[in-house]
Amino acid sequence: MIILEFEKPIVELETKIEELRNFSAEKKVNLEFEIKKLEDKLTKMKEDIYQHLTPWQRVQIARHPQRPFTLDYIHLMTTDFMEMHGDRLYADDLALITGFAYLNGKKVLIMGHQKGRDTKENVMRNFGCAHPEGYRKAIRLMKLAEKFGLPIVILIDTPGAYPGVGAEERGQAQAIAANLRDMTQLTVPIVATIIGEGGSGGALGIGVADKVCILQNAYYSVISPEGCASILWRSSLKAPDAAAALKLTGEDLLKFEVVDEIIPEPHGGAHRDPQVVAENLKKVLVKHLKQLSALSKKELLDSRYEKFRKMGQYSTE
Repeated sequence: MIILEFEKPIVELETKIEELRNFSAEKKVNLEFEIKKLEDKLTKMKEDIYQHLTPWQRVQIARHPQRPFTLDYIHLMTTDFMEMHGDRLYADDLALITGFAYLNGKKVLIMGHQKGRDTKENVMRNFGCAHPEGYRKAIRLMKLAEKFGLPIVILIDTPGAYPGVGAEERGQAQAIAANLRDMTQLTVPIVATIIGEGGSGGALGIGVADKVCILQNAYYSVISPEGCASILWRSSLKAPDAAAALKLTGEDLLKFEVVDEIIPEPHGGAHRDPQVVAENLKKVLVKHLKQLSALSKKELLDSRYEKFRKMGQYSTE
């Protein structure tokens, strides 16, 4: 298990408790009272740390390499997943997964960014940074889902769209812009969830949805904290300050009505218990899809338009 800096006191106490348990069993000494005291202290410590995380600490959890990715949630939440490939123009982008599956017994199109668990897989998945062919594949499949009246489930987890020369030559900005335009007109329910990183246009390229949810320790921002810090302070060391200024946590986004719901995670993050988080996510998805399916096509489109139209209002706060 990879331990983040602010989690070290928790790990040290957990280690001490385990050592006491082993000593008690080996020497046949009753240390239950001492162990219980340390367990109570551990519980309080976890609550104090995880209930008062800074925005930067949440960013660190969102980037945790052991955090569940899109394919993990697909396997935990759905059945009969069939992946679809290619944009019919250039190539198949492995940084963006798309396919059809059953969610709670209902057919859906499900898609999302996919990162890798090791260096080799990360190179193959381009660290979750989609190329233009990834966004074109996504909208191709969304239009196919619309043709058959299937709702769309989207899982967002990317530092941003890939900014390389090749991606720009193949029309990265145009591909994202076309998705923004076309997703507003899809006549089927769309529910998107930020499960890790929600970086800039790379996230928004598949993020135009009727309902936008976010996991408790995920973030959604116009730029990464490091990128913001390098622009404003000329130093990436100011990333914690930038994270606070960007208002990128679920609580801030809910307040500004950028997201509609925060999905809880266990103490420490989704990687501590992926099954529980997947169940929480599935319940929310099923709830929103049921509500949206009751709307007419016109009501759905009008509601989606109003949702995004009212974002970005001026505030004096």
